Amino acid sequence: MLDRKYISKQVKDKKEVIIEIKDLYKSFGDNKVLDGFNMELYKGENLVVMGKSGSGKSVMIKCLVGLVQPDSGYISVLGKEIKNLNREALDNLRSDIGFLFQGSALYDSMTVRENLEFPMRRHREKFGKIKDTTALVTDALESVGLVHTMDLMPQELSGGMQRRIALARALILKPKIILYDEPTTGLDPITSKEIIELMRNIQLKYGTSSLIITHDVDCARVISDRMILLVGGINYIEGKYTDLIQSTDPKVEAFFKK
Repeated sequence: MLDRKYISKQVKDKKEVIIEIKDLYKSFGDNKVLDGFNMELYKGENLVVMGKSGSGKSVMIKCLVGLVQPDSGYISVLGKEIKNLNREALDNLRSDIGFLFQGSALYDSMTVRENLEFPMRRHREKFGKIKDTTALVTDALESVGLVHTMDLMPQELSGGMQRRIALARALILKPKIILYDEPTTGLDPITSKEIIELMRNIQLKYGTSSLIITHDVDCARVISDRMILLVGGINYIEGKYTDLIQSTDPKVEAFFKK
């Protein structure tokens, strides 16, 4: 069995760890999805995790936020071990995490404004007694360039616009971490480039730490500070994009072949 490779040596003692995963295992029946996965996300970093469909990327994220219980392993987010948190503490922690789901996951029966207000209603304690949310909604929509859509319904927007609104909703709680699940899937090349540029601008504006799950090599090339390839349930290889594309390992080369 091939040992895990670490191409770019990380000076970990000089970086603040925001997310730490150690020896994560998860199986569904006889299907072993995660087989000792390890990962660290540093403050202010864009970390991309790539892997084939069914490789365990989405399962890892669900374990990370407590939606799926792993068979074993250690997960710490913002210094808090997930398995030790009760429901209230876990919900409070999730208010520091923004999510951009693959299908945008907007509520069809709500306007854009109502979609953005929804997480604020769920986490009232974070905002106090704010009666007028207009300023917060406007700021989030300005960040994605769609203030004019505030009173529209999701079905009145293009796929790319829906993805940007979903990103605005993720930003409304002022999260410390943003989790992106296939942010460019289903989008045309031009819109994909717009979303990637938007992700970069948001990191610069808000100083977020971002974990990006994708199989889009162009997205990984532009957005990543560091990459992990998830193969066989483990972090098979780790490093910068420029390092990984020079690898002669057949399993690594397969990700970057056009």
